[in-house]
Amino acid sequence: MATTADFKNGLFIEFNNDIYTVVQFQHVKPGKGPAFVRTKLKSLTSGKVIDNTFNSGVKIDIANVERRPYQFLYKDEAGYNFMHQETFEQISISEDLINAPKFLKEGQYVEVMYHVDTDTPMSCELPPIIDLEVTYSEPGVKGDTASSSATKPATLETGAVIQVPLFINQGEKIRVDTRDGSYYERAK
Repeated sequence: MATTADFKNGLFIEFNNDIYTVVQFQHVKPGKGPAFVRTKLKSLTSGKVIDNTFNSGVKIDIANVERRPYQFLYKDEAGYNFMHQETFEQISISEDLINAPKFLKEGQYVEVMYHVDTDTPMSCELPPIIDLEVTYSEPGVKGDTASSSATKPATLETGAVIQVPLFINQGEKIRVDTRDGSYYERAK
């Protein structure tokens, strides 16, 4: 058992019959009344972020969660198939456990969160920024803008469609932010 004094970003805790990771926390000592800890918690099962306040010194259960490196192999009717980087063990994960399945391509490296006590996968996270090739995009026309931030749709090699600046052309490699599915920059 731990207390709220052990909070740190990335800590996994068991709370309300679910496993959450601490995204953000702040110890608050008001002038009047007891101290408390204000937190933002992200559910590993649903991905929802909630705000919660704990009284200072309250006991919390730390969840035994482990990050394991996997490589995406292929998708079939059973789900998404991954291979462990060190043991070469293969697993199948359903689409709802993956944070951005539309950006997965063969050979992509990911991290799978495992609940160690039950040895079950909790979630699968892609790297925050990945490089993908633009397979189709209409040519951008100069002067075709009403504002300074003009964008156009582009289809990526995984089939996902995102908005990119007008100067991005078909065949170029771009970097995509998998957290929100937005264009990040041109790949070097």
